[in-house]
Amino acid sequence: MAGVKVIANDTEFQPELSAAGSRLAVVKFTMRGCGPCLRIAPAFNALSNKYPQATFLEVDVHQCQGTAATNNISATPTFLFFRNKVRIDQYQGADAVGLEDKIKQHLENDPGNSEDTDIPKGYMDLLPFINKAGCECLNESDEHGFENCLRKDSSYLESDCDEQLLITVAFSQPVKLYSMKLQGPDNGQGPKYIKIFINLPRSMDFEEAERSEPTQALELGPEDIKEDGIIQLRYVKFQNVNSVTLFVQSNHGDEETTRITYFTFIGTPVQATNMNDFKRVPGKCRTRTDTEFLGTLAEREKQQMVLGEFLCWTCLCGRVLSSRCRELSGLNGWEFVFFSLGNWK
Repeated sequence: MAGVKVIANDTEFQPELSAAGSRLAVVKFTMRGCGPCLRIAPAFNALSNKYPQATFLEVDVHQCQGTAATNNISATPTFLFFRNKVRIDQYQGADAVGLEDKIKQHLENDPGNSEDTDIPKGYMDLLPFINKAGCECLNESDEHGFENCLRKDSSYLESDCDEQLLITVAFSQPVKLYSMKLQGPDNGQGPKYIKIFINLPRSMDFEEAERSEPTQALELGPEDIKEDGIIQLRYVKFQNVNSVTLFVQSNHGDEETTRITYFTFIGTPVQATNMNDFKRVPGKCRTRTDTEFLGTLAEREKQQMVLGEFLCWTCLCGRVLSSRCRELSGLNGWEFVFFSLGNWK
């Protein structure tokens, strides 16, 4: 789908995210009269046509106050990135080049447009959450490095001096791991004995990996490393994972080197939010109308500056102060309450 879909009201937002499914959804939060929003609008429209494999949505924070509050929008323009209705990243500001780089980053991490029928309902491919800059692989071949096994193509990861590999995978946010895919060839080079460690405070070496007690140890059969293989993990032990270290001890054929053709995890982000759980609270929002609140363009810019520095949309709608706002202001307790209510009531 090419082009930008403008969300007219709060009720339209969730259906559009649902329709995007596993596709990348880029949501622009904007405000009428916001200079930076106006400047980046043509570039955002152009990006929607350049990357039709993604869904592009636009939300006005005054027309969709509930959506803005739910997503903690504190400045405009803000761009949020979603997959399977799960927020995976954000970008702020009117830099079109930076925004495009962020879009390309997530499209490169696309696990595929087709839905994986072997992924249980409620879970997702966590490839978009892998922080490649934080990953490390010891004993990888110069010609066949770690990033090869994150792509579904003919490339592969291969060990160098012997059959062992020590792979550290970092995530961009805490995740819960349900299972993993660790695919390899059927020529004896596929991985067999695996030790898995999580949240190590520092990198380990091969000697330490050999003697340390893992979070889970696995012996993989030939069926496990096939294209449709799913390797179950002990879910209760992988509830708040920032990094995983995978020690590949051996392969199936006692071959000199080990190959991994594809590798990913299945699970959910710890902070995943089910937007269907949010319901409108009966009663009126106690913010002012656009005319009363914004006034002239000069006052609007002033209000936006204060909003970005001190307050969030939750504070504005409910007149309740979040801990984040309190930290940003440098004020504490009743002093901050008095300051905020005095400025906004």
